[in-house]
Amino acid sequence: MTRRTMRIAMNGVTGRMGHRQHLVRSILAIREQGGLDLGDGRVLWPEPVLVGRREHALRALAERHGLTEWTTDLDAALADETTEIYFDAQVTSARADALTKAVAAGKHVYTEKPTATGTAGALELARLARDAGIKHGVVQDKIFLPGLLKLKRLIDGGFFGEILSVRGEFGYWVFEGDWQPAQRPSWNYRAEDGGGIAVDMFPHWEYVLHELFGRVTSVSAHVTTHIPQRWDEDGEPYAATADDAAYGIFQLESGAVAQINSSWAVRVHRDELVEFQVDGTHGSAVAGLRGCRVQHRSATPRPVWNPDLPATHAFRDQWQEVPDNTGFDNGFKAQWELFLRHVALDEPYHWDLLAGARGVQLAELGLKSSADGRRYDVPELTP
Repeated sequence: MTRRTMRIAMNGVTGRMGHRQHLVRSILAIREQGGLDLGDGRVLWPEPVLVGRREHALRALAERHGLTEWTTDLDAALADETTEIYFDAQVTSARADALTKAVAAGKHVYTEKPTATGTAGALELARLARDAGIKHGVVQDKIFLPGLLKLKRLIDGGFFGEILSVRGEFGYWVFEGDWQPAQRPSWNYRAEDGGGIAVDMFPHWEYVLHELFGRVTSVSAHVTTHIPQRWDEDGEPYAATADDAAYGIFQLESGAVAQINSSWAVRVHRDELVEFQVDGTHGSAVAGLRGCRVQHRSATPRPVWNPDLPATHAFRDQWQEVPDNTGFDNGFKAQWELFLRHVALDEPYHWDLLAGARGVQLAELGLKSSADGRRYDVPELTP
């Protein structure tokens, strides 16, 4: 087999998500498996070029993983004609400008979300990429997780009958940072830096709902800041100006309704950090990151409401686990491989910048709904 090297400028990989999921568990994992078999006698070998603002962090990261190429000069990285892909995992406020530069330089782009701070900017990116004729993709990792892949299998197999509703619970307690270090960076809680759980998570819920259940046609949301003061990485107190909880109701094109709570101020009393319950006329399912349990209508017990007597059975025991039936790779890595094949072989790929713009739109309308106290329709976007 021959090796097809593909150079990727990876910006923002000194951050938590860029480092763990995209560099280590995706690109380096592909290299550890010997590259990506393209099926035509070639193996694609991803060659990362680390890009960022902190020289010492880039050097340390490169040394840790045995990499030789890194730079603090984004313009120079984009000017390198041998680099084919630009990847962005920076803070949201810096992303659109960098992606615009990458498109202008003729690079294929793959990016974290949200792709921009507003719908107009996200749509403009999609238009620029279309007009430039480059390939573009947006990370939509949740639909590649084992639990949601099992849920998709149930939907495709007609398990639910008519889907009536979707209920989602996401979140965990993020420490304030005073007596225990916070698990998330402080910029997440500053609106002026692009923080907030609505702009972070509503783009996820848009593609999960869109891919599994259909297009979102309206949104009603309430967002709030439950913890008004936090402490940053240096132990200094700061005002949390961004929302840390968002409660959304989404009407779907099919007529089903989805309710999803997102919170960084909730203590977990569920099996996984995110769970979706889907109820249909023929059956129900509860899917998390990895597991998925079902209850068919033929096996649904007959509950009777009687608050004067204690429950004599465990409701969770009445559900059946969905088997794996196949191996599941890391969700980020699985999507990276699809995008690399898209670039190398022109294979179909629809998780693009227009899909990313839909996520930004839903977050923007959710925030507007909360501010105005009303429901908003979600118009279809065209590039």
